[in-house]
Amino acid sequence: MADPTLRKVTVWDPWVRVVHWAIAVLMVVSYVSIQQGNMRVHYISGYSVLALVLFRIAWGFLGSDTARFGRFLRSPLAALHHLTEFTRRGPDREVGHNAAGGWMVIVLLALLLAQPVTGLFADSGYGDYGPLAKAVPGDVSDALTGWHHRLFYYGILVAAGLHILAVLAYAAVKRHDLVRPMVLGWKRLPADAPAPRIGSPLLAATLMAAAAAVVVGVSRLG
Repeated sequence: MADPTLRKVTVWDPWVRVVHWAIAVLMVVSYVSIQQGNMRVHYISGYSVLALVLFRIAWGFLGSDTARFGRFLRSPLAALHHLTEFTRRGPDREVGHNAAGGWMVIVLLALLLAQPVTGLFADSGYGDYGPLAKAVPGDVSDALTGWHHRLFYYGILVAAGLHILAVLAYAAVKRHDLVRPMVLGWKRLPADAPAPRIGSPLLAATLMAAAAAVVVGVSRLG
């Protein structure tokens, strides 16, 4: 029987959830395609990631309450304090990201932005190069090509691994299910928990179209 003191609250809008899972899939596609030498798929995947990240950054300023950086990004001291109480069990009362999770979002977005941006300047040396590779000196393109590879292996994979470990740790230690809300959009919270404002679908569509247009424009420069 459901706890009568809890109510179902929508915490993640559809756009945050779609971006979250789409980027996870696209990173796998990007890795597999480069291993197979399928540069066309690799480029399309990279451009898609860039468009989604640009949208998510814009949505972080203009979107739903739980998506806004100003709502979930707290001080580093607040994040450390949250981690010191990690072993304490209790009901999940977070409407959105917790103090530590908010900083992980920033780190992941920064890495996910840097990855396709460096790819725009990358040159494989075998005839495959990003649309901006010829717009910079060769040594700059070479350096950014190296960063494009290193960011994935030593940045994104490490951060994603820590993110997954954190989700598993919350489930094992605190009994907090962080996956289901990111799939279904809602979680059960105390009756007095405020319901966050959900952003406009029209605004979301407009921002996504704008992000896609920017990426298409950049892709045609080379």
